[in-house]
Amino acid sequence: MTAPLTGFSRLAPPRSWLRAHPTAFDAGLAAAVLVCMVVASFADPHGPHGPTFGTRTPELRSLLLMAAAAGALVFRRSRPVSVLAVTGAVSVAELVAGDPPAPVAMSAVIALYTVASRTDRPTTWRVGLLTMTVLTGSAMLFGSAPWYSQENLGIFAWTGMAAAAGDAVRSRRAFVDAIRERAERAERTRDEEARRRVAEERLRIARDLHDVVAHHIALVNVQAGVAAHVMDKRPDQAKEALSHVREASRSALDELRATVGLLRQSGDPEAPTEPAPGLAVLDPLLDGFRRAGLPVELARTDQDTELPAAVDLAAYRIVQEALTNVRKHAGAAAKAEVSVVRVGRTVEVTVLDDGCPAGSVRRGPDGDGGADGAPAGGHGLIGMRERVTALGGTLTAGPRYGGGFRVQAILPVKAGAEGDEDV
Repeated sequence: MTAPLTGFSRLAPPRSWLRAHPTAFDAGLAAAVLVCMVVASFADPHGPHGPTFGTRTPELRSLLLMAAAAGALVFRRSRPVSVLAVTGAVSVAELVAGDPPAPVAMSAVIALYTVASRTDRPTTWRVGLLTMTVLTGSAMLFGSAPWYSQENLGIFAWTGMAAAAGDAVRSRRAFVDAIRERAERAERTRDEEARRRVAEERLRIARDLHDVVAHHIALVNVQAGVAAHVMDKRPDQAKEALSHVREASRSALDELRATVGLLRQSGDPEAPTEPAPGLAVLDPLLDGFRRAGLPVELARTDQDTELPAAVDLAAYRIVQEALTNVRKHAGAAAKAEVSVVRVGRTVEVTVLDDGCPAGSVRRGPDGDGGADGAPAGGHGLIGMRERVTALGGTLTAGPRYGGGFRVQAILPVKAGAEGDEDV
């Protein structure tokens, strides 16, 4: 059952139509002003017993001037100053020639209001004072009534009120427009901030996916190669290698599921609730590399340090990615050293290896390999540097003197951006 329409609801469609057709509204206003002027011209303010109606008939000249002034009001929006000049001139002509004059000045009052509402305040002051002076002065100088009569003072008062009302409407319109613009700007800013956060979140997820896939696929590749090599002669060792392949693939699936779970919507199945990896599980990570044939030594002095989630995850991923690169590019006889040291308000994570001696194959500038320093298209070092930079830290990576490679990240104990702790 529909609710009854209120007064404002009933007026909404006509008001919308009038806003869409301003010329029609101005034509109606001009007709209404013409009717008011003609009706008022039959009134005699100086009757024997006060103002009387019907004892006076307007002359043809006055009717023509009233029609001309009312017709000019149809164009008041497009040419406000010109319409004021026309209505003002017609009003002065009636004040000079008419005795008593017809109320043609009513059209000049409407025109002055339009000028004040559609121009600036200095223009309103100048044009308003000029209109008040010319109309009031003409009425006082050429009228038969005393200069202080109420008709003359009425012209002065009505022109002043028209200018003041128009200026008030213009000020309110400017205020509303400023509020609307501010709201639209705030809405655009919120949209841009939302898009920026989405892009940052996608970048974080892409880094995680790269680290997870590169690390575990490298381990699976190594263990599968070992299994294929010893399958015929040492089946027990091949079985152990395949067991490591299974563990690495299961771990990769778990981490992929946890990472991709960040992309799920509210109506999707529940995402895994396992915490993101960190330095607390660094030993199992190194054990995985040792089982893959990479000797790794660990030195750390950060056991009593509580790191933000983003810093903890970044440190873990840096060690994981750096050791993965060692396993892929440093050679079968390479050894690695990992150190995690708390220094003041920072944590230093360093990964060293002794592979790739001088003059042999070197890793490219992206950290993922290439002969003679040529990049091989990977993004390991780029991803590490983006992680560290996002947290306000620094990353250095490059060949060591005498051979090998060195990766060092200096991370602040407090993350540089609160939003990164959501990773």
